[in-house]
Amino acid sequence: MLDPRKIGIISTTQDRVPIKDVQDDLVILKDNACAVILQVGAINFDLLSEEEQEAVIYSYSALLNSLSFPIQIYIRSQKKDISGYLNFLTSQINAQKNSVLKQRLIGYKNFVQKLVKEKNVLDKKFYLVIPYHYVGLASLNKTFSFNLFTKDKKPPTKPHGTLPKEIIEKAKTNLFPKRDHLIRQLARIGLPTRQLTTTEIIHLFHSVYNPEQPLKPAPASDYAATIVTARPQPIT
Repeated sequence: MLDPRKIGIISTTQDRVPIKDVQDDLVILKDNACAVILQVGAINFDLLSEEEQEAVIYSYSALLNSLSFPIQIYIRSQKKDISGYLNFLTSQINAQKNSVLKQRLIGYKNFVQKLVKEKNVLDKKFYLVIPYHYVGLASLNKTFSFNLFTKDKKPPTKPHGTLPKEIIEKAKTNLFPKRDHLIRQLARIGLPTRQLTTTEIIHLFHSVYNPEQPLKPAPASDYAATIVTARPQPIT
């Protein structure tokens, strides 16, 4: 019988991730499907007047009725990160020469830290995913089960090699009009919308798959290779 400790690691967690690459602000899956990700703003519906609420509902209904292609709605909730704001307060405290103002700043910083910790303040972000498959929309719409943020235990389809440049161009030609249509419709509701860049997409999926390990900011050139490869190593 083989000793499990002497068997090399023949797979990685990347085998369970459906993403093959991120380039030209597009997500490319291992089955060569492509997708655009839009980040959508939010409005406080409860603060609107009755007429404004009806207008929002009507505009949202018009958006849904205008869709002739599938989309995925993804809502991400995570604990609010105020480290940047706390660092700013610390710098202001250190630069403050007035002792009274300095103590007040210290008290305010402690108050913010306590508030976020006790109230468990969450930061919600909203995304729309528009998929494209190079075999054509007809076959995609018949068996549509696109889920970009899936964490299925089954390994995704193995990569089909490098995606030809012409397929990328076809994906852009297909996806960009749909992107622009959604941006216009969402603007009627008062929701600012924009497409995520390559770097932002990498940060998003890193936070999805590594919620306890934030990704440090780095130049875009550092994200040239989104997939890390390594040789199998025996367990000793």
